[in-house]
Amino acid sequence: MSLVHGRAALGVVAEILLLGALDALVGLSSLGWATGVTCAFVVNVALARGLYRTGAVGLGPADRVTLVRATLVCAVAALTAESYVRPTPVAPLITLSVVALILDWVDGRVARRTGTTSALGALFDQEVDAFLMLILSVEVARLSGAWVLAIGAARYAFLAAGWLVPWFNASLPPRYWRKVAAAAQGIVLTCAAARALPAGVMTVALLAALALLTESFGRDVWWLWRRRDVHARPAVLRAQSCEPGGEPRPEADPAAA
Repeated sequence: MSLVHGRAALGVVAEILLLGALDALVGLSSLGWATGVTCAFVVNVALARGLYRTGAVGLGPADRVTLVRATLVCAVAALTAESYVRPTPVAPLITLSVVALILDWVDGRVARRTGTTSALGALFDQEVDAFLMLILSVEVARLSGAWVLAIGAARYAFLAAGWLVPWFNASLPPRYWRKVAAAAQGIVLTCAAARALPAGVMTVALLAALALLTESFGRDVWWLWRRRDVHARPAVLRAQSCEPGGEPRPEADPAAA
């Protein structure tokens, strides 16, 4: 466990060095520093816990790329917080966001080429994606309105629903369109943060991105809804698998129901 904690500490140190470079470049207030360091601490501790629980001794090649991306995203969070208290140059934020988006493509290729795909790595990649979308939507909301936050909050609303509706927690099948929708959000939000297009055009693009995201999540919810009884049945069977006397009885075959 000490080795895992050491890796987490190194991740936070790397973030501090990156924030120091940004401080020298554009200046960071205590809010920017606190945001960046706090995000890095949470990300690295969560990753350390994931490694410990899965028994992994270290990060794979693709995981290291994702960790670099997470470090960049934490810096984007620091710059976004900074932009709410004083005018800041947008170029560093856009540069970090673009590099993070490119690395999202890179880590997937590295995982496939090296044969080091894993459930933890996929989850880590997905959560870094979601966090970048959240941060960018917070930045763009300052320019286009609070409704843009719906893009960044969608993933977290889906996770929160799992606390209330058990069948939301079932594993979804891989779907390439899900990655396409996520990439589209990142591109549109980054362009919006860069003020790359006229306000009216950018609003239309953001609405289209939100519609695409809604369709993607809606398809997943529909898939889970149609199979809600299948996902709930094992839990019911486990609850009914003991006779009153405490002796276990054979479970029924779900496929035969």
